[in-house]
This record gives sequence, C-alpha cells and structure tokens, in this order.
Amino acid sequence: MTHPLASRIALVTGASRGIGYATALALAKAGAHIVALARTVGGLEELDDAIQALGGSTTLVPLDIKDFDSFDRLAASLHERYGRLDILVGNAGVLGPLSPLGHVEPKEWDEALTVNVTANFRLLRALDPLLRASDAGRVVFVTSGVAATPRAYWGPYSITKAALDALARTYAAETATTNVRVNLFSPGPIRTRMRATAMPGEDPMTLKTPEEVADSIVALCLPSMTDSGRLYDVRSGRMLDYRPPA
Repeated sequence: MTHPLASRIALVTGASRGIGYATALALAKAGAHIVALARTVGGLEELDDAIQALGGSTTLVPLDIKDFDSFDRLAASLHERYGRLDILVGNAGVLGPLSPLGHVEPKEWDEALTVNVTANFRLLRALDPLLRASDAGRVVFVTSGVAATPRAYWGPYSITKAALDALARTYAAETATTNVRVNLFSPGPIRTRMRATAMPGEDPMTLKTPEEVADSIVALCLPSMTDSGRLYDVRSGRMLDYRPPA
C-alpha cells in the first residue's frame, strides 16, 4: 500500500462521526498523522482505535469548537511539536433551525454563525502561520449546495455556508503566491445524522455513505493538488469554478 501523505500532519474538525470521522480515517490510511478535533470523547476514542488498527497515529483534541481561545493554544502546541501544519479539513458544522427566517430565534442564529463561520475564521487565524510553513499546505472546507441555491426554511444553514464559501475563496486569493491551496468540498446528500435530521422521511439507504466520499477529500489534500479557490462537487465528480445547482 502506498502512503502519499506519509509524514504529513492533518487536522480534522468534527472528527468523531460522519464525514469528519471517515475523512480522518482515510487520511490516516494515506499515511498522515491525524489531529482530531471534536466534542465527543467517545467518538474520538473510537477513531483512535480504528487508526491504530491501521498502524497510524493520532492526537486527540476534545474541545468545543466555540472555545476560540483553545485554537490559539492548539496552534502553539503544533508549532512547538511540528513547526507546521500540512492539512486542515474544516468539517464541523451545525444545521441550525429549519424554519422561516422570521421565526428563527437569535440564539439559534448566533449558534449557526459561530460554528459554521466564525469558528473556521478563528481556525484560519490561528493556523495560518503553520499552514504557510508547510511545503504544501492544503485546506478543505466542507460546504453545501444550498450555499449557492438558497432553499426556503434553510436560512441559517444556507447563509452561513455561503459565508464559509466566501471565507475559503478569500483565503485562497490571499495565499495564491504561497504553497497553500484552499478548496471547497460539496458532498451532496450523505448518510449522516445531520441529513437524517433535515430529511426525516428520506430512506438513508439511497444515500452515499461518508466513507464513499472521504477519498475525494483526501485527493484535495495531496501535495500534488494544484487547484485553489475552487469547488469539488461529488455529484458531478468535477472540480468547478462555479456553483452547481442544488
């Protein structure tokens, strides 16, 4: 088995389940050391067991992604230990309320904005020097088709994902002359807990699993990836310069 990410350091948020868990495992299979962030300690421990069974290694970081000061402490620890960060996968997110905008409680709005947008900004702010220190820094943010094609009653999720897209593209523009490459990943309908909450009447067996799309995220993290500021759309299987219809 080849290990194209051998000796690479990869940080994955929301790594205790769903797409984050599957991506962390796939990156480990490719040889990366995984820095796994999530609130759920049990899920992180299961990930650690699975990666160790592959012969890989992890650093478990149980934290609430809204604890922004912890990002600065984590960045300092990574700098002291490795002096760089090669891969950042920003996967953690919340669905938020599915209701008319006029019925969304301010507290629910703030939660969606904090987790889906501000947390990723704070991650980039803390980790930017480490990503630039890598000889091939790679950043992937997990987005959604509703960012470009707003859907009624999906306001907080759609709006915050659109903001995340702008954040990623801005960072891609700012790092265009560096070794950092920044892209978005739109998985489409996936068999996750979030999807089941959003579409309770949907048959989950008709959907792709997180494991089926994780390898596509790994491809965006390879040192050989030269695209930046673009979107990989799982449904079309293509890298796009524009948003596909939802």
